[in-house]
Amino acid sequence: MKSRLFLLILLTCESAFSQITDPDMALIPAGVFIMGKNSAGTTDWQPEHKVTVDAFYIDKCEVTNQQYHEFCKATGNPLPEFWGSSQFKCSLDYPDHPVVGVSFSDAIKYAHWAGKRLPTEAEWEYAARGGLPDSNYPWGNQIDSTLVNYGKKYKSTLKVGSFKPNGYGLFDMGGNVWEWTMDNYGSDYYKNSPGLNPGGPDSGRFKVIRGGSWHSGAMCIQTYYRNGLSASWVDFAVGFRCVKSAK
Repeated sequence: MKSRLFLLILLTCESAFSQITDPDMALIPAGVFIMGKNSAGTTDWQPEHKVTVDAFYIDKCEVTNQQYHEFCKATGNPLPEFWGSSQFKCSLDYPDHPVVGVSFSDAIKYAHWAGKRLPTEAEWEYAARGGLPDSNYPWGNQIDSTLVNYGKKYKSTLKVGSFKPNGYGLFDMGGNVWEWTMDNYGSDYYKNSPGLNPGGPDSGRFKVIRGGSWHSGAMCIQTYYRNGLSASWVDFAVGFRCVKSAK
């Protein structure tokens, strides 16, 4: 009787645990980090400032063509702008490549359908650093072409997870495709950014994209580098990944 009761408790616990975990997501612990980078000249990634973020889950890989196609099939949402393109590896012929040609609003729709959301800019940078607080890249301070798809070396995207993950088990946090975040873009936002779970300016013409791409130079794939893109724009080098709050 006791053994049966123990088994029932164990199965119940496993069932509850499975509801809050996803093998395709990594748990990023709550913590404090220095966001941005002080550097010479006027840049939008300074001043460095201390930021606290709550724990969250994040996709280990960028959303793939296969995953996005399942969303479109289930919801009737239009397929991406470049669907069917072998040049940009955007079709079911390349199921494990990151989807591209997706606007910010369509990325939001996918995230909602998947029971997730897009990351804030602070969450994205914290995750990209992989526990290396002073790193310029997700793996360290030096560019390494064996660890990232950038600089047009491969002429297009590669399968997600083609390189080693960072310290949090996340793949392609630099290179492959740029990634949408939730935040509005502000070139001087860091001067007044709140210290707890910042969410970007209240308004803005553009949304922040992060991480650089296969088409970008080494500067763009640094963990602190940021750029802005119109929310309605679709691009052959922009995709996304999703997060869930841990609470």
